[in-house]
Amino acid sequence: MEEILKLVEEYITKKDEQKTWTAGKDWVQYAGPYFGTEEYTESVKSILSGWLVLGQAGIKFERKFPKLMDKEFGVLTNSGSSSNLIMMSALTSRRGANLPKGTKVITPIAGFPTTINPIFQVGYEPAFVDIDLDTLNLNLDQVEERAKEGCKVITFAHVLGNPPNMDKLMEIVDKYDLILLEDCCDALGSTYRGKPLGSFGDFASCSFYPAHHITMGEGGFVACKTKDQEIISRSFREWGRGCYCVGKKAGLLKNGTCRNRFSNWLPALPDEIFDHKYVYDEIGYNLKPTDLQASMGLVQLERLDEIVSLRKKNHKRLCDIFSKHEDHLVIPKATEHSDPAWFAFALTIKDGAPFKRKDLVDHLESAMIQTRPYFAGNIMLQPAYEGLMDQNEVIEKYPNARKITTDTFFLGTSPVITDEQLDYIESVVDKFFEEKSYSNPLKVL
Repeated sequence: MEEILKLVEEYITKKDEQKTWTAGKDWVQYAGPYFGTEEYTESVKSILSGWLVLGQAGIKFERKFPKLMDKEFGVLTNSGSSSNLIMMSALTSRRGANLPKGTKVITPIAGFPTTINPIFQVGYEPAFVDIDLDTLNLNLDQVEERAKEGCKVITFAHVLGNPPNMDKLMEIVDKYDLILLEDCCDALGSTYRGKPLGSFGDFASCSFYPAHHITMGEGGFVACKTKDQEIISRSFREWGRGCYCVGKKAGLLKNGTCRNRFSNWLPALPDEIFDHKYVYDEIGYNLKPTDLQASMGLVQLERLDEIVSLRKKNHKRLCDIFSKHEDHLVIPKATEHSDPAWFAFALTIKDGAPFKRKDLVDHLESAMIQTRPYFAGNIMLQPAYEGLMDQNEVIEKYPNARKITTDTFFLGTSPVITDEQLDYIESVVDKFFEEKSYSNPLKVL
């Protein structure tokens, strides 16, 4: 095996050395995996071991990762979206919060769909709020109004790594006894008053898709406050089964690590002995990743500090580039007391600007600079949700969500973006404003 791993390392090293980038010819990608050779060699080592499903690397990852969110418990999943589904599903469990169908959940109407979808998928009802234009985070005054209406849960994403005012939000959570689910898929490494995002709620999710801070190709995580929450989350991840023994030994020991694997587990058949591995306490899913992915993720964890540092540096540079044109653009700023590990750099075209988002985006894309809209924008205007709410009401009631649907986009802050590429972005952006005479000459002077 050592010879194979050495060859893999040599191959990746040579491949990386041969990489080139030509301005205007090759894409400035908004994101991508920030890998060395170890991610590849550990993945190959994992597959050659012959253990194909989640195993020892996954167990090790599950023990290490929650500490990044000041939690002790959690489960590895196959995506951040699955993690959001598990968090919301856990609230339905009779062993947990046991919230009934129809429970109202506060959530911003704009963002990524799989923050909101689990509300519908488990039979709860969204109680939507608008967003603030300066941070794109949920409007906290509207959050409190919704809490007064009897909502039980609040879930939202820390937008592109930047949190809302967590002091005010937690006051609302505590005052109205809300259950908080934090979507940290874009926010790994971000803090508020020195506390990591993900540490405030009962549950927190994370994503390991290649665009995110660390990656294992696909993957995600549910971090939990208590061991019972972890057991429930693990059950929903694994078909709903009641057995929570983990690891290779659990499958090989006759009576499992709990020493009670074969017992009278079925209430309807109290005199019958049944295998706990095939007892189901929840109506669950199969949302597990593989051990190969976990082995890659363990290496990525060692790079996290460097990745966070590079993302902050790239975001600052983009701020410097676009601040020259802030007469027409809303420039992103960190929430007071926060230190975001920025997922991306978002821009909103100000009302009255002499150009539209399409003009600037087309200019950047034609120069081979990748952009993205702010995810789905107002999600209830998307085709999948047609008929759930009156479209005119959606537009009128949530004006900021309407605006960002047409006027907001983002560029990447990923560490794969180089200083040379940032210099190129600056030249392309300055050219746009100079050619169209959009710059304020007094401001330049």
